[in-house]
Amino acid sequence: MGMIKFEVPHRLARDEAVSRARKLLDHWGRKYGIVTQWNGDTASLHGKVMGISLEATMTITDNAVTGEATDPGILLRAKAKKYLEEKFNLALDPNRKPEDLMA
Repeated sequence: MGMIKFEVPHRLARDEAVSRARKLLDHWGRKYGIVTQWNGDTASLHGKVMGISLEATMTITDNAVTGEATDPGILLRAKAKKYLEEKFNLALDPNRKPEDLMA
């Protein structure tokens, strides 16, 4: 199975970006059962979302979150990429509180 790649720019300090990404991934863990393992500023995820297997890695840099995730197939590819980008855009928006992600 192939991979989809994504990149979400941010203007936060790296520590703040990592903190917000951790909160988002913790939320996904509670909501979907996704398991996340961190190694520095890189996260590895695995689990199932709506019955679809997910394997992903992402790295938080000084100016972006970059990552790749298992391609769920042609029918869901665009939707999956859009979901990841939208959620990380919200998480990394300096005008929003991290708690806004839980809605």
